Amino acid sequence: MSPAGESSLQRLAQDARAAGRIAVDTEFMGEGRYRTLLCLVQAAVPAGGGAEDHVQLIDPLAELDGAPLAAVLADPAVRVVVHAGRQDIALLRRRYGARVSNIFDTQVAAGFVGLGAQSSYDSLLSELLGLRVAKGASFTRWDARPLSQEQLAYARADVEHLLELAAELERRLREQGRLQWALEECQPLEGASDERDLETVFSRLPRVGGLGPAARPVARELVRWREETAARQDRPVQSILSDAALVEVARRKPSSRSELERIRGIGAAGARQRAQQVLAVVADARRLPPEDAARAPRPPAPRPEDAPLVALCEALLRTRALQAGLAYELLATRGELQALVAAWRAADEGALPAEGAQPDDAARVMRGWRRELAGGELLELLRGCISLAVDAGEREVRVGPRADANR
Repeated sequence: MSPAGESSLQRLAQDARAAGRIAVDTEFMGEGRYRTLLCLVQAAVPAGGGAEDHVQLIDPLAELDGAPLAAVLADPAVRVVVHAGRQDIALLRRRYGARVSNIFDTQVAAGFVGLGAQSSYDSLLSELLGLRVAKGASFTRWDARPLSQEQLAYARADVEHLLELAAELERRLREQGRLQWALEECQPLEGASDERDLETVFSRLPRVGGLGPAARPVARELVRWREETAARQDRPVQSILSDAALVEVARRKPSSRSELERIRGIGAAGARQRAQQVLAVVADARRLPPEDAARAPRPPAPRPEDAPLVALCEALLRTRALQAGLAYELLATRGELQALVAAWRAADEGALPAEGAQPDDAARVMRGWRRELAGGELLELLRGCISLAVDAGEREVRVGPRADANR
């Protein structure tokens, strides 16, 4: 049960194309690194003839041509089955350049057949297939070689029933007419990435909006230096310079070692060793032109009086999710409902900016299958055209037209 060689990987890709599907999972380690290290790839393809699915273990730390795997993962004719696969897909994309398509995530799919939206692989195997899988090597050193027999068996177990689980979920989804809903929900996973965008890192710094025009270029250059240093040393960025310390350095723009060490969080041994580098970055950045903060359109702010409307919207969504046998978490978060109510109120008052969140754009529930199921009713509820009532006999919420609706 050792990791596959190149010839085995080519056969795996051929079998996946012939069957039209492949299941993948990964083992990785992120502790103490700049980027998570992909340590093992597990893949399964149908064996045919009622035999057990064929499982291959692929070692990404070995000198192995991963092009056959990348090509089959990108083939739109091959269904790629994962479980909670966002990070798996991001790692495969970075390590092998694989642009994964036609994804079916069993955790996502489970929410559409009335199971929990965050269901674990083990719980789904137990509930849908009556299987129990022994687990015991999750927190072992996946970057060490050779891998133990316990690790190899653990890794294999993560995919050997994944295709069978996906087939059962697909069967139930087809029966309920929701397969396209589930596939629509899985499609954004195709863009999963763990690449760090410097502009995003900069915009998420604490209190970055309070930096003055002269301090903003300094903060940007410190972000760039920190990312490059962390990548070169393969260390977490916060161990190079914390976010809070970075913002304070940008604000104060120290020009000497003593000024720098007065800033909280700079006194650690590792930071002291890099003091000259930080000072050099600050000195260079001070020569850059000042930068005014971009004034992006702000969404309408929530008000205390929005809270009852948010609660009503949540009650409507929970009712429709219960009736449809869907996990409520798939429909909307409370934050999205708050944004929806605030945008609706601003539009109703004529206070919505020309560029900004419109009621139809404020939450996922107003798009695609969510709008079909309940999103349209939310706006009708906010407009006062429908109402919620408790059926005393059934002790459940009923949704219906308001008898006195006049708008």
